[in-house]
Amino acid sequence: MSTTATSSELLLAELPCRRLSRQGDACVLIGGLGLGYSLQRVLEIIPSRASVQVAELLPEVVKWNREFLMEVNGKLLKDSRVKVITGDVFDVIKRAPAATFDAILLDVDNGPTSFVQKKNSRLYTRKGFECIQRSLKPGGKVAFWSAEKEPGFVLRLERAGFKTEEYPAKAHDRAKRHAHMIYVAQLAYHEPDPRSQRD
Repeated sequence: MSTTATSSELLLAELPCRRLSRQGDACVLIGGLGLGYSLQRVLEIIPSRASVQVAELLPEVVKWNREFLMEVNGKLLKDSRVKVITGDVFDVIKRAPAATFDAILLDVDNGPTSFVQKKNSRLYTRKGFECIQRSLKPGGKVAFWSAEKEPGFVLRLERAGFKTEEYPAKAHDRAKRHAHMIYVAQLAYHEPDPRSQRD
């Protein structure tokens, strides 16, 4: 986490949420508070009646934001649209009623294969994908932050029923190369085959 390398965190929010700017009942879930830059961008985009849930596993991170980082983005935790949940985002997704979220932003570790917290791997399993699918509203999107390009991840998402796009992301605006990757996935809906329809 750094206050000078925030471009990818902002992009993580921008890509799945920019379509929500006029959706008053929008509901967004952020997995991983960090220094609050993704939250900052979400709040800039969504309307005043929308809502954001932020799930942060480490209570220390929430405390730092509230007590020591107020001038960074800590003040955003007082926004009436924000609900902070100290806990595992996987559990939040699993417990959520069906079709709850318009967007889910996941910045919980280094990516789909590199983990600091081993249990974060649950998000990237078939069961994890199914929980995400169930909790998304029709047309909802999930965005995954990854420290680097993950070979095979798009294929895994597609096999789970997602249409996925990948976006290279710089660590900061002046960086000469793209260091990170954002994967944005949406349920792939298919028109029914007329030949399968019965009279």
